[in-house]
Amino acid sequence: MKSMGSRDKLAAASAASGHRRALYVVFAFATFLTFLYTTSHFTSAAMSGSGSAAGDSASSASATGGGGASVSDSGSTKLPLPVFDALVHYASISNATHRMPDTDIRAVSAVLRARAPCNLLVFGLGAESPLWLALNHGGRTVFLEENEFYVKYLEPRHQGLEAYDVSYTTKVRDFRDLLAAARAARAKECRPVQNLLFSECRLAINDLPNDLYDVAWDMVLIDGPSGWNPNSPGRMPSIFTTAVLARSGATAAKGPTDVLVHDFQFEVEQVLSKEFLCDENRVAGSGTPSLGHFVIPGGGGRSDAFCSAQEEGSSESGEKTRRRK
Repeated sequence: MKSMGSRDKLAAASAASGHRRALYVVFAFATFLTFLYTTSHFTSAAMSGSGSAAGDSASSASATGGGGASVSDSGSTKLPLPVFDALVHYASISNATHRMPDTDIRAVSAVLRARAPCNLLVFGLGAESPLWLALNHGGRTVFLEENEFYVKYLEPRHQGLEAYDVSYTTKVRDFRDLLAAARAARAKECRPVQNLLFSECRLAINDLPNDLYDVAWDMVLIDGPSGWNPNSPGRMPSIFTTAVLARSGATAAKGPTDVLVHDFQFEVEQVLSKEFLCDENRVAGSGTPSLGHFVIPGGGGRSDAFCSAQEEGSSESGEKTRRRK
């Protein structure tokens, strides 16, 4: 169906010791820089006394209101730009195998810079996972991974890495049948606004920890599951589930959601993104040929259409039905 993408190559080489060493290096560097910043921040605060505390409160309020990003419950603020840029720089020049191209790393980082600290949901664990975690310092970053081995291996070794394994039932070879079924049930089981916990749509992911469905996600990066052969699960469920999350519940209520789809040059990613994330929501001049960037407006939407073209189609279908009557 399609050639092997960066995330898919990682799944095919799970035992590669070189990859693990590279991941350790990137995460260790990210942790070191974050430690330096945190230590410096608290040392300065302790020396400056109550006047500094008032200034910190004003700075925190400014960060929350000016950038549109939500600050986590811990009250942490953005990473300083020099630290942020250093992390991106060293990740982009890394010789680690099975990683994103430099241009994609920088494109994802640019969106994350605007939103962090925020609630970030990432489909797939990979070479860049420690980078996304570090860049979203002060926010919540959750990874959803098809390979239970990665979750069990990486999470205990990296403090703050929150990851859950997901069992997918779809296959790339069936993606057109699955898409046709979702279209037919767009006003019912596969509707855009719904509670995914109780969804019966075949593309819906409804077995995550319950609290994840109540999180107001600011940004979603779709870099999994694998889709490099007909028997791979493909990214149909992750794209559909993201589209519903962005239009439902807490995520829709808080405002627009940035959605990034990696390996966008492939058929499944393009077709499903067009169907559920919609061309009208794609950000012109953002992303790369292999990274699609969409912004889904907040406030929900029609219950029977993801995109405006589908709304027109639904209206025409309803008009024909009324005329026959």
